[in-house]
Amino acid sequence: MDQSAQKGRTIAIGDIHGCDIALGTILYHLELTRDDTFICLGDAVDRGPGTKHVIEILLDLKATCKLVMIKGNHEEMMLDGLNGGHWESIWLQHGGKEAIDSYGGRYDLIPEEHRIFMATALDYYETETDIFVHATAVPGTTLAELTPQELRWDRITGEEDPDQSGRRIICGHTAQKSGRPLVFDGWACLDTAAYRGNYLTAIDVHTNELFQAKQNGKYRAGRTLERYLLK
Repeated sequence: MDQSAQKGRTIAIGDIHGCDIALGTILYHLELTRDDTFICLGDAVDRGPGTKHVIEILLDLKATCKLVMIKGNHEEMMLDGLNGGHWESIWLQHGGKEAIDSYGGRYDLIPEEHRIFMATALDYYETETDIFVHATAVPGTTLAELTPQELRWDRITGEEDPDQSGRRIICGHTAQKSGRPLVFDGWACLDTAAYRGNYLTAIDVHTNELFQAKQNGKYRAGRTLERYLLK
């Protein structure tokens, strides 16, 4: 298990989906340092207008802090679609066109560095206190045994059991159209549907403080996850 995430702050951010201004606004207020770890829970790409810029921002973060990129289903679809795979048509209909437009409208304009960044993203990440996945984890199943379907495609309902290890599972993917994080015993889903005009949500996993911004640049801080805990 990686112990380095316990140094400095550990920040996790939900599905960015091309919301580059929202991402940049949150990062401006976070003022990350080399001791901090920044975890992107996947689906950084598609839907919103700024996929290219989002990936550029994330790549630049490598010089500022420890960046952990988890692969979402949209990164999986985009990589497949760029190679003419069976996901191409569905991907283009579900945010892929917006992603390609951000690169100038052609597949060949996507830098190799961006393709490698998506292809080398992790299936999951873990610390002593938390488990980070894009879509879901299955309590009682080791992380190494999780399938691509579970890691990137299955959705949560809010009724899942906590992990037997006692660690919290922090995920994205299951978009909360309400714009409110889904928080229940042992779980926190940070996909607050930013591309729909809601806030993009990041949290300090040690303090549970929320950092949120909209694509129009509006910023909000000072709330904590406990505010959204399902009773």
